[in-house]
Amino acid sequence: MTKVIYYITAEGENPTANFIASLSARQKNKVVRILTYVERYGLVTAIRHVKKLTGTPLWEIRILGQDNIRVFYATIEGDAIIVLHGFIKKSQKAPLKEIETAMGRLNNWIRRIKGV
Repeated sequence: MTKVIYYITAEGENPTANFIASLSARQKNKVVRILTYVERYGLVTAIRHVKKLTGTPLWEIRILGQDNIRVFYATIEGDAIIVLHGFIKKSQKAPLKEIETAMGRLNNWIRRIKGV
């Protein structure tokens, strides 16, 4: 089992959950199914959907098919991940803006848990 934690802003917003909620029912089901498998059975169950972003602490869950949905996460202490950001990929490479958003959220989360 892997604990799946969603990034929450200082204001109490959950941007990744908001992104997932904005998707069509079919898209939402795909994302939720993979995250549920990760939570119940660990990251091994999602191995074919997971890719490391080179040069960052980020990983991406890739939902393939007609929709190229990406969900960025980072591994944290213990057997847990923090889900940071989701978007619909429209180009070959992950846009730098999307990576920066996820990194900013990760850095913010780390500062808040350390009380800095």
